[in-house]
Order: sequence, then C-alpha cells, then structure tokens
Amino acid sequence: MLVPDNHLVRLLQRHIDFSFITDKVKDYYHPTHGRPSIDPIRLFKMMLIGYLFGVRSERQLEQDIIVNNAYRWFLGLSLSDPVPHHSTISWNRHHRFPGSVFQDVFDEVVLLAISHRMVAGRLLATDSTHMQASANINKYTMQESPKRPLLI
Repeated sequence: MLVPDNHLVRLLQRHIDFSFITDKVKDYYHPTHGRPSIDPIRLFKMMLIGYLFGVRSERQLEQDIIVNNAYRWFLGLSLSDPVPHHSTISWNRHHRFPGSVFQDVFDEVVLLAISHRMVAGRLLATDSTHMQASANINKYTMQESPKRPLLI
C-alpha cells in the first residue's frame, strides 16, 4: 500500500526476473566458508536503485534505502529490517565481483527491460543550456595536483 502501482520499482518487480543473478555470481560465493552473505539479488538491486535514481554515493544509497518505503519493498526489506551497510556494497563492488560482472548483470537487466517494452531507445533528450561563466581568461594560474582523483 505504501508503494504506488506506477512506481518504477513496481514495474521492475513485475516484469524483470532477477533470478539470473544467482547463477551469474555463484562462483564468487563459497558454500561453507565465511560469514552469511547478503543475497546477491538484493545487492545488485541496491546498486540498480543507485543507478536508476541517480544516487552516486554508497553512503547516500544506504540512507535513502533506510527512509524510502519503495526501495525497501523492492529489496524485500520490512520496515524493521536493517539495511546493508554502505561498506558492504562497496567491498562487494570492488573485491568480490571482479571484471565485468556488474556490466553483465546491467546488460541483462537492460535486455529484459527492452523485451518488456520498458526501454525503447527511440528518444534521447539532453540539456544543452549555455551559461556565461564568470571567469577572467586573462588571469589564471596553472596548478598540478600531486594526488590522483579517487574513482567511485
């Protein structure tokens, strides 16, 4: 009742079968060693929420899932279930799934969405607004940063 019928997560849940994720990542989980893991479907759904709703930070994603009933419903979390910690999302993304696993899952979800006519690819809209910068082109200093930028 708390998630509208036309919400994007309802459409995804109705039309996309995410069970393929379990088969795609089974080689990255040991059946008997280690602590209990987060269901890989839930983990990938969390990342999908971040991509679809423009949440660029895993810390922010954790906070948004805590307060958003639609996200909780999509992930199969009750109102009292704890949300996986942002470091868990990050660790899995950087260490557990090397190579193209995330890209493979994303591509499969897009193909499934296309097959259900959720994505058509016929229209591309961009914002090409031009704005005047308040910068003096005759006065600047060139600086090199000794550090490399962090990749998120």
